[in-house]
Amino acid sequence: MDDEYAKLVRRLNPPRVVIDNKSCEDATVIQVDSVNKHGILLEVVQALIDMDLVITKAYISSDGGWFMDVFNVIDRDGKKIRDKEAIEYIKRRLEGHASFSTSFRESVGVMHSISEEHTCIELAGTDRPGLLSEVCAVLADLHCNVVNAEIWTHNERAAAVVNVTDDFTGVTNRERRLHQIMFADRDYEKVQRTGFEKSDGSSLRPCVTVMDCNEKHYTIVMMRSKDRPKLLFDIVCTLTDMQYIVFHGTVNTGRKEAYQEFYIRHVDGLPIGSEAERERITLCLEAAIERRAFDGLELELFTEDRVGLLSDITRIFRENGLCIKRAEISTVNGKARDTFHVADVTGNPVDLKIIESIRQQVGPSALQVKHGAHVPPQPVRGRTVGYLFGNLFRTRTFQNFKLVRSSS
Repeated sequence: MDDEYAKLVRRLNPPRVVIDNKSCEDATVIQVDSVNKHGILLEVVQALIDMDLVITKAYISSDGGWFMDVFNVIDRDGKKIRDKEAIEYIKRRLEGHASFSTSFRESVGVMHSISEEHTCIELAGTDRPGLLSEVCAVLADLHCNVVNAEIWTHNERAAAVVNVTDDFTGVTNRERRLHQIMFADRDYEKVQRTGFEKSDGSSLRPCVTVMDCNEKHYTIVMMRSKDRPKLLFDIVCTLTDMQYIVFHGTVNTGRKEAYQEFYIRHVDGLPIGSEAERERITLCLEAAIERRAFDGLELELFTEDRVGLLSDITRIFRENGLCIKRAEISTVNGKARDTFHVADVTGNPVDLKIIESIRQQVGPSALQVKHGAHVPPQPVRGRTVGYLFGNLFRTRTFQNFKLVRSSS
C-alpha cells in the first residue's frame, strides 16, 4: 500500500526543470525539483551525461521527501547551451522521465536509438596480455559484428560490455554496468603495483577523506582528484551501488582539479559506523575515480565498418607491443568510430615511430592521435603493469575471463 501511495505522490508531483542562462557567466544552470526516492540523484546525473553535457558544479539537497539539485553544465566544447531547441530537448528529457522511473538499462545517448535485435555480452576477469584481442578474434570467427562496446581495466581486473549484431543498434547504459561489474569483481582491493605517477614522481591518486558529522548523524565524504568528464557520475554510481544516499553535497571543478563533498547515510538511515566500513568506502570511491583515469596515448579510429575490423585492429596493436587500457567502440550508419587508450606493454613511453607504423598499416586518415603525444614513463616492478591486449603468442584461452551475462 505504501508503494502505491508513493507512486501516486510521484504522479501528482512530476519533476520540474528550470533552465537558466543568465545567472552564470560561463555555464548553463539546470535546477531539478522532484519527489525524493533512492537512486534519483544517479538517474538525473545519468540523464545529463546521456545528453553529452559536462557538469562543472552541482549543489545537492534531498532531506525529507523532496529532491532539489542545481547543476552548472556546459557542452563538450566548454560552452553554454544556447540553442533553443537543445534547451527544450533537455527540459523535455528530464521532465519526461515521470519521476525518473525509467530503468538505466533503457537509457540511451542523444544520437542513438534502442533496438532489441542485438546480443549484449558482459565479461569480467583478471587482466592479462591479449585477452580481449582473443575475444574479438573469436567473435570475428563466428561472423559476429561488434557494433558497440566499452572496455575498462583497473587494478589488474578487466571488464567489457559488448553489443554484437549484424545491423546498427543503439546502446544500453554500458558505463553503469561496467561500474557494477568492476565493483562485484572487487577491483577496489589493492594489489602490489605502482599506481598513477607523474614523470616527476608526484602522486596523481585521488584523495578521499571520510569524517563523522555527529550533530546531524551524517557521514561526510570529501574527494579531491584530477578533473575529468563523467567524474560525478562515477562517484554517484558507486555510492548508489553501495546503498548510500546523498542528502547534501557540493561539486566544484577548476582547470585541473575537482572537489566533491557529500553528506551521506546508508539506506537504513544510519551513518558509517565502523572503521572497516570507512576503509571500504574509501577504497571503493578511489577505484570509482581511477577506473577511467589514464594519461597515456589516445587514438581514434574512424573508418568503414566491417565484420572482423575490431579483431584486426587489436591484433595489430598487440603485434606492435601496445596494450589497450580502455576502449570505446561505436558504429553509426556503417561507420566505425573507436577510441583506444594505449600504453607500451613494458611500461616505457609509447614510441611514436610505432604509432606511425600502425597508422600506415591501418590507413593514415583512418587512425589519428587525439591526445598524449608525449607519454611519461611508468615505472614497472616485476609484473605490476596491467594488460588488456598484448602478447601475440598467448594461446586462445579464457580461463580467467568469466561471462557475467549474455542477453539478446
